[in-house]
Amino acid sequence: MITSVVILSAGCVTDSDPEESGSKDYRNEMRDLVENISSWSKNISPSFVIVPQNGHELITENGEPEGSVDISYIDAVDGFGREDLFFGYDSDDTATPPDETSWMMSFLDLGLSYDKTILVTDYCQTHWKMDSSYAWCQDAGYTSFAADQRALDNIPDYPVEPWNINQDDVTELLDAQNFLYLINPGQYSSSEDFINSLAETDYDLLIIDFFWDGLQLTPSDISQLKSKQGGGSRLVLAYMSIGEAEDYRYYWQPDWNVNPPGWLKDENPDWEGNYLVEYWDIQWQEIIFGSADSYLGRILNCGFDGVYLDKIDAFETWEEM
Repeated sequence: MITSVVILSAGCVTDSDPEESGSKDYRNEMRDLVENISSWSKNISPSFVIVPQNGHELITENGEPEGSVDISYIDAVDGFGREDLFFGYDSDDTATPPDETSWMMSFLDLGLSYDKTILVTDYCQTHWKMDSSYAWCQDAGYTSFAADQRALDNIPDYPVEPWNINQDDVTELLDAQNFLYLINPGQYSSSEDFINSLAETDYDLLIIDFFWDGLQLTPSDISQLKSKQGGGSRLVLAYMSIGEAEDYRYYWQPDWNVNPPGWLKDENPDWEGNYLVEYWDIQWQEIIFGSADSYLGRILNCGFDGVYLDKIDAFETWEEM
């Protein structure tokens, strides 16, 4: 149970200044945010898992595959997530261009060399493409999920059983042989229906949203999910966006629609209700972590084993502005 606020390390966050934001090192700001999220959460729960999704260029100091590895960043995380590695980069069920796959793998392999788990999500529904995604990821040493819906709102019918089904206990991320990524549970009639459906699967790792229809899941819900149907324990990670704010979250204030805080920026044209943030701003970071009532504090208190951090690549948007 979280009972106190931990003061953030000096220099990692500052109030945003619009006149200075253009001179910021957006990559280092994102690294700092991930590292401080990791430090704060692992101070409370040392085994808490941290996995950033995409933005893999942060692994090296200069963003090039042959660059020096940023050891502080590598040490702060337990794995790396990557979407569209083999399928889905340009459109769903379409092969990712080979040069893009090669670029991404050059960074993922760096992570692998530091004993980090690589979680790949490909978007494809043709069965031979799903099979190929699983096989190619296995050959590369990655753990993967072939999502047949970009919305990540279902348990795929194919394959019938999880790839590399495994009845052993999964007590750390490196143990996971497969995973399910389902963060939009709206098709389920109730939170009980959602939890029961997930509990009846044999995935080693679940990546889910902390909410069902705006309602927080409970510690009892998460406890129920930590056992695979066929036996053995598994891990449950909570999805959390740190590079964008979402207007359907508990923290969203109604007046932000007409009078937004200075750190809240434009809506993502591809995802309605998601807004770019100045993720280095202390007001945003206090929403995300640092106290029992923060987003991450609530996730920890609910009993999740870790977090899957999204919009790490928001630094690219800022660099292009």
